Amino acid sequence: MTTLDAVLKPRSIAVIGASRTPNTIGHQIMANLLRYGFTGAVYPVNPNAAAVHSVRAAPSIGALGEPVDLGVIVVPKERVLDVAAECAEAKVRGLVVISAGFREIGGAGAERERRLVEIVRSAGIRMVGPNCMGVLNADPAFSMNCTFAPTMPPFGHAAFVSQSGALGVSVLDYAKEYGIGIAQFVSMGNKPDVSGNDLLLHWEHDPAVRAILMYVENFGNPRRFLEIASRITRQKPVIVVKSGRSRVGARAAASHTGALAASDSAVEALLAQAGVLRADSIEELFDMAMAFTQPLPRSRHTAVLTNSGGPGILAADALERQGLDVAELKPATVTRLAPLFPEEASIRNPLDMIASATPEGYRAALDALLDDSGIDAAVAIFVPPLGLSQETVAEAIADVARRHPAKPVLAVLMGREGLPQGKAELHRAGIPAYIFPESAARGLAALRRQREWLARPETAPRALAVDQDRAARIVAAARAGGRTRLPELEALELLEAYGIPTVASRFAVDGDAAARAAAELGYPVVVKVVSPEIVHKSDVGGVRTGLATAVELRSACAEMVEGIRRRVPEARVSGFLVQRMIAGARETIAGLTRDPAFGPLVMFGLGGVYVEALGDVTFRVAPLGPLDAHDMITGIRGSAILRGIRGAPPVDIGALAEVLLRLGRLGCDFPAIQELDVNPLLAFPTGALAVDARVLLSPSEL
Repeated sequence: MTTLDAVLKPRSIAVIGASRTPNTIGHQIMANLLRYGFTGAVYPVNPNAAAVHSVRAAPSIGALGEPVDLGVIVVPKERVLDVAAECAEAKVRGLVVISAGFREIGGAGAERERRLVEIVRSAGIRMVGPNCMGVLNADPAFSMNCTFAPTMPPFGHAAFVSQSGALGVSVLDYAKEYGIGIAQFVSMGNKPDVSGNDLLLHWEHDPAVRAILMYVENFGNPRRFLEIASRITRQKPVIVVKSGRSRVGARAAASHTGALAASDSAVEALLAQAGVLRADSIEELFDMAMAFTQPLPRSRHTAVLTNSGGPGILAADALERQGLDVAELKPATVTRLAPLFPEEASIRNPLDMIASATPEGYRAALDALLDDSGIDAAVAIFVPPLGLSQETVAEAIADVARRHPAKPVLAVLMGREGLPQGKAELHRAGIPAYIFPESAARGLAALRRQREWLARPETAPRALAVDQDRAARIVAAARAGGRTRLPELEALELLEAYGIPTVASRFAVDGDAAARAAAELGYPVVVKVVSPEIVHKSDVGGVRTGLATAVELRSACAEMVEGIRRRVPEARVSGFLVQRMIAGARETIAGLTRDPAFGPLVMFGLGGVYVEALGDVTFRVAPLGPLDAHDMITGIRGSAILRGIRGAPPVDIGALAEVLLRLGRLGCDFPAIQELDVNPLLAFPTGALAVDARVLLSPSEL
């Protein structure tokens, strides 16, 4: 047995708080264990009842006189600690604590939970809950419904973990209605002991579990999740619904990166790096999960078969939105199909056989599409006309799919008449059957993303040559001086220490010194005001570009000082930063921010003054691997600008990726760095150059 087998694969269960009173949790759990035929022994424990559900009851767990694998506690919160201690004394190996009234209510509840954890850990017991709806194992070898849900889903190969008990009830209902097979289900509750990461580790090598589904409200140890999930997704899909996408509660930030890093950005980065499929809703999660009864497609090339033009067009639109290709059919396929259907049919992709299509037509057409070497998946849609049942069409689809086991086939049955029979036939054949084309597109896209993740080479963060001592001196000097923001010149020096190329820069105390610095650098130049009170210099007229002479430069310095006195009278102007003017580059932004739970996050996007308005950025959790950095760059919506449009040459993606790798290393090496912006990070056909940098440190006492 593994450490969680006593919870998920018990040989005996004691329900402590089993009740004879209908409509109580203790009554329902006992009823479910008996109704669905748990294959082990079930012992009701109730000091006030001789029997529960016609099974002799014991007054306490200790009175049973024989060992029990799993204790299910359904007693008032005030009695839970005593019962847990009795279970520890009786050598119970696992606990599921249904009772509520713990950390979720705060105060005394939090202290009660702390003491409960002490009891179970000192006894070596693994505990699910408290404040949960239970656990389930639908494998016929166990047939254990140890929940208070009213239904038992069919047995299948998906494991599901939920942080919400109420949602768990709905999930099990949904799974039964749509014929989605569940192997094991766990409602975690407050999860002070058994966590989502524990369950991932348990399911990683369980052959009964071929897909893992998760509803997550928070990640207790996200970096550990990244480590585990990255490994598991190479063997089986992990699909997650994570609530809390909104920006509500995002902290105020002094940098573009911090402002853009709403709480969900870290989650999105985490899941992408781990190869986890993210669903926006429970409905989407099941759309994806249903598809994994099919093989993974070898390419994005997909065919759509329909007997109604409208649904076929909707399917094609949805597939293309999901990144799939509704491919052109081979001429030989068109020649093969044309004689089979009337002139009104559309012999292309989508293939519209029109409403007169028969089951034989579906069989012949789908067979031809899957024989096409340019097609690697198919979506078959049926809208039932009068006199034709979905069941016979479903049989035809299933027959053809069996002859093409290497290519996924998904079905859409849009009518209500005969729907249960048609879906049942397809489910028996392992073919997912959806009600709407968009759902099938989501399912097929999940298969495609899993295939591409598996084809992706595994890479690890590589060693980088950096001057960590130089960087440490810069950070230490700032903190010793009580400064939480580095002047721009120091910020650029910090980047240089980590091997990030920066533009040639000089600090000048006044206009005359700025002119001397410009003579060294060479005209034209850019001049920027230096003030500890000014973060975004362009917002207050603190940047001038394209200055070609000393006269222009001195005049610009004087005008900036005068303008800042009017706009930001409290700002202290300590001098100017003079930099060589760089032309012919595309502006990007790179950054770093520190999430309290996820640690350092690296950001990339198109740069300039519009970055926050457009929000076209990507994040990843540091440290990065080379492919993580590449994905960040190609993952923004404006990546075509970097690849080159209207005759512009592509920029050096490798150089940009190198900057991101080094920023990630910098963030990992220096926890004092809270936020960092490189904006703009200029991208050239060869190389990249940091022009402007902002660094915010945590206060030295933290």
